[in-house]
Order: sequence, then C-alpha cells, then structure tokens
Amino acid sequence: MAPIVSSRDYDASADSILPSHNYAAKDPMSSNNPYASNGSQPYGNQPKKSRKKLWWIIAIIVAIVVIVAAVLGGVLGTRKSSSSSSSSKDNSSGTSGGSSSSGADRGSAYSTGTVGASTGNTALPTLLDYLGSNMAAQTQTGVDGQVYLAVATDTYMLPAYATGTYTDNLATPTTDASPAANGAWPTDPSPPSNSSIRAHPRLIAPGYKWDALTGGLIAGDPYLSYWNATIVANASSTLSEDPTAYVTDGGLSGSGVLDVAREIKMKVKNWAYAYRVTNETKYADRVWLELQTAAGNTSTSFGDGVSRWNGADHFLDLAEFCNAFAIGYDWLYDFWTDTQKAYLRDWIATMGLQYGVNAYQGINGGTAYNWWTGQTPGVGGSEVNGNWNCVCNGGLLLAALAIVDEDTTGLAETLIPLTQASMRTNCFQGAHSDGTWAETANYWYFGTTGAAEAVSALITAYGDDRGLAEENPGWNLTSLYHIYVQGMTSLFNYGDHGPNKYSTTANSLMLWASVFNEPRYALYQRDHYDASEPWSMFWYDPALQGAWWNGLPIDHHFDDTKGEWATARSSWSDNSGTYWAIKAGNLTGHQTHGDLDLGDFVFDAMGQRWAGDLGSGQYLSTNYFSNETQESERWDYYRKRTDGQNSIIINYANQLVTGLPTTNWGSSGTAQGAAPYLSVATDDTAFFTMDMSSAYASGTVKRGIRFLNGRRQMLLRDEISGATSGEDIMWRMHTNATVSTSGATATLTLDGKTVQVEILNASPSTLAFSTEDAVRLSQDGSIPTNGSYDVDLPNVNTTVLVIDNTAGGSFTADVLFTPQWPDLSSSDYVTTVSSVAIDSWSLTSHN
Repeated sequence: MAPIVSSRDYDASADSILPSHNYAAKDPMSSNNPYASNGSQPYGNQPKKSRKKLWWIIAIIVAIVVIVAAVLGGVLGTRKSSSSSSSSKDNSSGTSGGSSSSGADRGSAYSTGTVGASTGNTALPTLLDYLGSNMAAQTQTGVDGQVYLAVATDTYMLPAYATGTYTDNLATPTTDASPAANGAWPTDPSPPSNSSIRAHPRLIAPGYKWDALTGGLIAGDPYLSYWNATIVANASSTLSEDPTAYVTDGGLSGSGVLDVAREIKMKVKNWAYAYRVTNETKYADRVWLELQTAAGNTSTSFGDGVSRWNGADHFLDLAEFCNAFAIGYDWLYDFWTDTQKAYLRDWIATMGLQYGVNAYQGINGGTAYNWWTGQTPGVGGSEVNGNWNCVCNGGLLLAALAIVDEDTTGLAETLIPLTQASMRTNCFQGAHSDGTWAETANYWYFGTTGAAEAVSALITAYGDDRGLAEENPGWNLTSLYHIYVQGMTSLFNYGDHGPNKYSTTANSLMLWASVFNEPRYALYQRDHYDASEPWSMFWYDPALQGAWWNGLPIDHHFDDTKGEWATARSSWSDNSGTYWAIKAGNLTGHQTHGDLDLGDFVFDAMGQRWAGDLGSGQYLSTNYFSNETQESERWDYYRKRTDGQNSIIINYANQLVTGLPTTNWGSSGTAQGAAPYLSVATDDTAFFTMDMSSAYASGTVKRGIRFLNGRRQMLLRDEISGATSGEDIMWRMHTNATVSTSGATATLTLDGKTVQVEILNASPSTLAFSTEDAVRLSQDGSIPTNGSYDVDLPNVNTTVLVIDNTAGGSFTADVLFTPQWPDLSSSDYVTTVSSVAIDSWSLTSHN
C-alpha cells in the first residue's frame, strides 16, 4: 500500500499517495524531467463559487531515481495526466507513510563520487563533495570536535543525519559574520527608501547580492555552491524545449492554465538566474522566447486576448504569469532593448495589472472574480485567510514593483497599496496565533511562498516590507508549525492535501529566519532537498551556524482553538524513531479544506507511517467546496466524512461541525541537544487528551494519546458513555499495512516491519479487531450525482482497522501500539497498562 500522503507533495493516483515532489527546480542528477510529462500540478485553494475543475487523475506511479543531496531542489516524481490531457489538483488515495517497496525509495543522497546530470552525460559533484572542498572554510569546533551533517536523503526525501568528520559550530543556532564563518552578505551600499525605489534589479535579488554571490559567496559556501550548480543545470537542461504550451485543465473556469503559468515562472527564474551568474546570453534569449510566447506575440497559439492569462476565471493563473513576467523584466532589465522593455511593460499592464485594478475597484466585471481580495462580504466570506490571497496579491505586487517607475498607465502605482492592504488583513492572518496555518499543512507552502515573495520584494525595492510580516505575531511561529507538522515520514496531512508543489517550496523559512532573527528556520530548511532554487540564493545567509534542533523541544501543543493540534516524537534527527500527532480545534474556518476529523491521529515508527490520512477527495465533485455547514455535500464524500478519518463514529453519523473539544496537554519538556541523537528515560512522555462530546449527537466521547516506555510504544484510549443503546460505536484507523487480526490483537506489517496492536482494558470485554475496505459504509447514504466527477476516489491498498461495538451505549478501550524494534527483546516492552480514566491522565499516571 502506498504512503498516506508524503511530507511535501503527492502523486495522487487512484491507488496510492506517493510523494512526487514537484518543486521549483529539477534535480540535476536525476533522469526525471517534470517538464516532459503530460500532466500538470494544480495550485491553491478554490473560490467559493461553482468550480469546474478537472481533478480526475490517471494512476501514474514513477519510481524515483537516486538523488545526490538532501538539499537538492529537484522536481522529482511525476506530473500526472488527466482525462483532458493535463491534470490539476491531486486526488490521493491510500494513507501517508508508505514504504520504499511502493516505489518511493529515493536511495542515498550525499553519496561520494558523481552522478550523471540531466543535462546529458555531464557529471556534477554531490553536496558531500562541496562540503569536503570547503572544509577550510568550516573551522568552528563542534561537539567533541565533530559536526553532524545531513549525509543522506531517506525514503521520504527527508534529511538523514549522522556523525561526520567536518567541523562546525553546534551551539545554539546563530548568525556568525566573523571571518571564521563561511561568509556573510555585505552591507547594502545603496539602500532604497519608501520615497526612492531601488534601480533594477530590485525584486528579491538586488544587484549587490548578485555581485556578492559571483564575487566569492558561491565559491566559499558549500550550500550556495551546490544550489548554484543545480539551478544552472536545470536552466541548461530546458533550453532546447519548445515554449510551454497553452493547455487548459478542466477548462478556463477549472484550473485553467495555472500549471502553465507556474511552469513558465519556474523556467524564467532558472534561466534569468543562469544568465546573471554566467553572462551567457542563451539563457536570456530563452526567457524572451518564453515570455513573448506567453504574451501571444508569436506565431505559436497561446490563448486569446481575453482569456490568455485567465484572470476572470481563475485569478491564480494571472498572478503566477505576473510573477514570471516581473522576474523576467527585472532580473534581465539591463539585457533587454528599449523595445523589449516596452513590450514587457505593456503585457504586464494590460494582461495582468488591469485585471487586478478591475477586481479591487469593481470595474469592468471585476466583481465577478474579486472574492480573493477579501473585500466583498458574502462572496467567499469577508476573510480569505489563506493561500489564494497571498498568491494573487503577491503576483500583482511583484509585477507592479517591477514597472512602477516606468508605467504610464498608473495601474502599478494604484495596485501597490491595494495589494498590501489586502495582504495585511487576509494573507497575513493565515497563520493562527500559535503559527498553525488556517487551511492545512500542505496549503501552508503556497500561502507562505506568496507572502515571502511579496515581503522580500518590498524589502529589496523599498527597504522595508511596510510592516506586513509583523502584522500578525503568529506569522513568526508558522515556521515552527511547519517543522513540527513534519513527522518521521510525512506531514500530519489532515484535510485536503492539495496540489503538487511544482513551483513552491519551503524556502520561505530562509527569509523568515532573517526577518525574525531566527537562524533555526534557515538551518532546518537548508538540509532539505527542495532548497536548490533561485530564492534560496538570496534568502539564505551563509553566516548561519549551528544544529537547527539544538534546544528545540521535541513535543508541542498548538493551542489556538481555531486549529488546535498536538504532536510528540522521539527525536528531531533520527527519522527511524516515533512520531504522533492528533487533531482538535474548530472543524470550520479552513477555507473549505478541512475534514470532520476531531480525534484524527497519525503514527510513525521505524521509518513507516502506520496510521495516516487519505488526503483530498475529487475536487471536481459537486459542491466539494460549497460550504462548511452540517448539510454541506462536502461531508458526503468518504475522505471528508468522519468515517474516512482515524476517529470514532457513532450511529454511522458525521461529527457535528459545531463541535469544539476541551483538551489537556502534558509533556516531559524534553529538548534535543546539539548531537543528532537523543536518549530519553523510560518515563519520558507526552500526552494529549480531548473531550470531543460536543461533536456528537449523544453521549460523552473522550480520547487520549500518549507515549509509553521511553517513547518506544504508543497508547490510544477512548471512552464513550451515554450513547443511545443500539447505536453503533465504531473505532476506525486507516493504514497502508497488511493487517491480520486475532480477537483483541492485530498485526500490521509494512516493508518488512511489524507493529503489534492490542486492545487492553476493554469494556465490553468482547471488543475485538476486524478489518474493512476503505470505502463508504452502507449507512452513509449517497453522494451527489449531478456531475461526471461525483465519486468517492478509490483507496486501493488501504485497510481500515476497526473496533465495532454494535450494541452501542458505551465503549472503553486502551489500544497499545508496539513497534517491533530490532534492538529490543520481548521483555523490554510494556505489555499491560493500568486502566486510567482519561480525566486522570498526567505525566506520571502510567508509570
């Protein structure tokens, strides 16, 4: 069975959820070329109107080749085809946390030697080679004279750490701009101001930073060296391709040409970057061909004058086109002729900015598509605290900043304050007070990337971001949210998992590290494979040092009730350990991306996900995004229903959307030190309990989760009482494992690993395990049948482990999860558990 949704992005096929990892740059060492496939990845949240999107994905699972570095930004995996020749949002199945045997094995990362790059047979060095060649620049002394570097990328494309021979400073993450450091950005010699915009280039990558990169920073820093080589290789490998074709996905009112825009944006960034660091005009010429084609100014057909950038039907498309044209115009400003500049400004204004002004001023039909601005109550609500607002405004803002001092239309000057005001009240409210993203863990990528691009461009153009990042204190914490929501295999991917991140990464962490003076964020992200793309070259500070996990608690309770959840793990640096996360908080207010999922949990151990989420349903389904009321047809689809979650259902009914649990949290407070390993005492633990009775029509429903035995085992306890007699009470858990049951014992096997699951302290005592297919129950009623895509996506290779009390009334059970660790004997496990009422749980209640 395939993974239950991976850490970054997904090949959502009909029978698996497999990481496809389509980011902003292609791994130069990989033979996988995302541009060459027939599919596409969709993007972002959806408007609150009827959305006809083609999300039906044909199952395509492509084994991903060996990569060479945990920091590479490769676009790995597949772009999926759909029934209209391109796809849009992922339709996932299975549950996250699959095994390498399912096709997800990526091999080792920081291998020695070289691997043939995708630009022919040219061999590029690995990051390990760069680290080795830069040892002279890394002279700090770490713990016991050693440093712990990411030496591999594991099955799930996460950094794997081991003791190395390179020295570094492993104290608390810090910025060290001393000569002993790898290097540092120079002071801006000509800082701009709010009354004096910077000369070109002014967007994200000002001239002095280009000079610093080519003047020594790239050569002196192993990360910058590797990323630079990757980006240039990506740019070279796509030079000979035809201009990106205009292919609509689900029609213009579906996902339109969003992936077309995102692909152009990615290519333009790579080519423009390559030109500026190599001075080879072939890259700049290729940018012109791409932009000229996308403007409909060649013999190649590219939409029509009205729908070319598709702002009226799907504004995200237009925003990403604006972003691409802004970068092309600004970064290559000195290369373009005056005629080319005039063309580019005209295209940006007429096909991009004019639609933005129409939306904000309600003219020329703009009120029909301006819901994302957040200024029209009743049209998608008056708040759009999510990725649409961030991306749409970000693209418009970059385009306006690129041409504002030469724009004779006045559109750019009009839009700059409007976009900032909208982002202040919408986009930058997308993070709750505790940092949790208002939509889901996956839509975090799109929202924070759009926000980071806007903030960075304002800083480089005007010298400050006009206070956007400081607007919401929770914005600083959203980087921590991203770190904690990443498990040992995958994200805690509750709700809709969304599209492939074809041009979106987590590299905004590098910018927020600087904005908030939190080096930990950048140190975390630099070791991830999606780091090799142009934004990293300007957002990363090579003076940063330290182990990102040093001093960071391994458990956390995100307590804002708008999206409350909790998580605990055994280590930050050992992905073969344990991780659990559990969902609480409001069931509404998530831009219609949430599920009815109070009590939903995931569990990782031994490099596998044993309990996981199914992800998105069919985005084309009737009223999938209609609303979050109890009667919404969204909740008719299996993956959105409560029975599609790892939770409790009573009388086969969905949870009530008004449910809001009361919770209790406890943790030993353990924080990892500088070393990439952590040993804990046998009584070291974390627990989370919740009374989620308000989400059920009758009875009292409580759930608790905790670690036992030094975080080697996990306990899940449920207490249901007072339910109507005869109303079925069912415990459900979705898994990719092969499951065998024998009474109160279930054995889960996955990729050669085993977890024993036992029911203890059961009431009634006859409670036993059984299994079901991951399909809607006969009692669930029917789904809408108004359209061709009104379906429950198949969940092939997914098994539901069930405890069913058909008599109703009450139900109490401790369910003990015992991974069969290779270093433990039978006598090392907890085999009996005291029956401790959830209300009496404490840090010591199970000692």
